[in-house]
Amino acid sequence: MSTKISETLTFECETGNYHTFCPISCVAWLYQKIEDSFFLVIGTKTCGYFLQNALGVMIFAEPRYAMAELEEGDISAQLNDYRELRRLCIQIKKARNPSVIVWIGTCTTEIIKMDLEGMAPKLEIDIGIPIVVARANGLDYAFTQGEDTVLAAVAHRCPERVGKIEEVGDRSAQESFPDYRFGTSSTKSLKSSKDKPPLVLFGSLPSTVASQLSLELKRQSINVSGWLPAQRYTDLPVLGDGVCVCGVNPFLSRTATTLMRRRKCKLIGAPFPIGPDGTRAWIEKICYVFGTETQGLEEREEQVWKTLRNYLDLVRNKSVFFMGDNLLEVSIARFLIRCGMIVYEIGIPYMDRRYQAGELALLRTTCKQMRVPMPRIVEKPDNYNQIQRIRELQPDLVITGMAHANPLEARGINTKWSVEFTFAQIHGFANAKDVLELVTRPLRRNNNLENLGWTDLVKEVEGVSKR
Repeated sequence: MSTKISETLTFECETGNYHTFCPISCVAWLYQKIEDSFFLVIGTKTCGYFLQNALGVMIFAEPRYAMAELEEGDISAQLNDYRELRRLCIQIKKARNPSVIVWIGTCTTEIIKMDLEGMAPKLEIDIGIPIVVARANGLDYAFTQGEDTVLAAVAHRCPERVGKIEEVGDRSAQESFPDYRFGTSSTKSLKSSKDKPPLVLFGSLPSTVASQLSLELKRQSINVSGWLPAQRYTDLPVLGDGVCVCGVNPFLSRTATTLMRRRKCKLIGAPFPIGPDGTRAWIEKICYVFGTETQGLEEREEQVWKTLRNYLDLVRNKSVFFMGDNLLEVSIARFLIRCGMIVYEIGIPYMDRRYQAGELALLRTTCKQMRVPMPRIVEKPDNYNQIQRIRELQPDLVITGMAHANPLEARGINTKWSVEFTFAQIHGFANAKDVLELVTRPLRRNNNLENLGWTDLVKEVEGVSKR
C-alpha cells in the first residue's frame, strides 16, 4: 500500500527566545575579507570580553579591529562622543592608515541613542578616511546577520553606474526558481544582444572560494564584474540601474533589499551554492536570467557526487534535526536530504521567504526527487518544545548552537555545532566534501568507539554508578 507524501512546506512560528552569538562577531571574518579595512566596535566591556574570547584563536594574526569601550561618563552624556571617536580614529589612521574605518554599533549605542550616523560624515571629512556605520547589535535574530548589516551599509558606498542597461527580458530576476529537473522550464534565450548586463555577487567568502564560483560562471560564458564586499575597499563594484546582483548566503536579506530599493539593482532570486545540487541550481538560474544555455553542468555535478560516495554511504537513511542558529539551516538541510538523510525539523531563527524563495523551491524539488516528505520549518523555535521533540524522535544527529550541544551530548544525542558551518568553506562544487566532513564526524566517532568496544564499557560504568 503506497502512502501519500506531503508536497507542501509547513511553516510554523513558535515565538521562542533565540539563542545565538552576538552579531558583532562578524568582525572575525569581515576584517580578514576586506584587507584594507579597520573595524572599530563601539560598546561596553562586555562586548570587549566577547570579542576577546570569540577571536582569541587569532592571537598570532595581526587583527585590524579595536574596541571603543563606553564608560559611565559616555552613557550619562557627560563626555563628548565626537571628540573621543575622533581621537581614536586619528590614532587608527596613524597606526594602520586603512582605506575605510567601519564603526560597529552595539546594543548600548542603540539604548543611549548615540548619533553615529550624524558624527561619521563630519569626522570623515575631518580625518580624510571613509567611515561606514553599521549597527550590528544583539537585536538581530542570528549572529550571521551582522555581516548583512555591514554589507548593506557598504552597498551605499559603491560607485554609481552612469547610464542605463537594456532590460534583461521578460524573465525577471525576482522570478522563482524554475524546476529544471522536471522539464517545466523553457530554454528560450532571453536576450539576443551580445551585451550582457554586469553581474555582481554579494556575500563574504574566502578569496579562494570566490574565485572558484567566478570560474564556474566563466565556464558558462558569464563574467562576474565584482563582489560585495571586495577584497579591497577601493575595489568596490559599480552598482546602479540594470546591474544584476545575486547572493551566496541566505542571511543577506537586508543587503538584497538595499541593492534593489536604494541602488536599483535587479536581484536574481537563486538557490544558494551549497552542495553540488545547490551550486548547479545557482549557476542554472543565473544562466537562465542571462539567456545562456549551460554547458556540461550536469556532468560536473555528477562528477562531484561520485567523489562523495564514501560519505553518502555513511549518512544515507540517518536522521538529522536542526535546532536553528545561523540561518544556513534550509540550505544545509536541502543538501543533506539530497544525500539521503532524513530531516525531521528545520529550526531557523528568522525566515525571509522572499529572499529564500529559490532555496525553498529547490527544497521542494529535492524532496520530490528523493521521495521523502517535506520537513517542518519552525521559525523562532521554542527550545523547550524542541528538546521534547528531540527526545521523542531520537535523531541520529542534532545540529545546534553551542549552548545546547553539551546538555544534549550528556543525554546520549550526537550533536554538531552549527557555528562550524559558518566558518568552514562550504560553497561551490569543490567544498561539498567539507559539509559532509562536518556532518559525519560525530557519526564516524561513534563507529570508532563501537569498533573498539568502548560503548559497552561506558554503558557498564554508567550502570555501576547508578547502583
